[in-house]
Amino acid sequence: MARLLPPESLAIEALSQEVGISVTTLERWRSEALTRPARERAWSAAARLEAVVATAALDKVGQNAWCREHGLYPSELERWRQGATEALAEPGEARASHGETRADRKRIKELERELLRKDKALAETAALLVLSKKLSAIFPGGADE
Repeated sequence: MARLLPPESLAIEALSQEVGISVTTLERWRSEALTRPARERAWSAAARLEAVVATAALDKVGQNAWCREHGLYPSELERWRQGATEALAEPGEARASHGETRADRKRIKELERELLRKDKALAETAALLVLSKKLSAIFPGGADE
């Protein structure tokens, strides 16, 4: 039924041959669907995307005229546009840009260098502590004597 209604508006004869339903039945169904308010008509995802694409280059006046012609509110069209934009934008936002990746790699390298330096300093301090304990074990009175 949705294929008979805007935005697809497929020819009744072509749809009749495709699905094997008589032309009179399809005409009756279409007239019943067109008598319902536009809010009750269901738009498929593909039809919503086509509507967004078809109205993308139009100004506000043109979009409003298109919406009136197809029985749609401009606010619905805008909501579909935002949904499509969000759906397409999310994967790109999740990935880091080339510049961010380069900066992240540089920062990681700096942090690894700093960690290595601190590990070496800690090892040196531990070695000095062990040596001082050994020295105090060999010379119990102190190293000054």
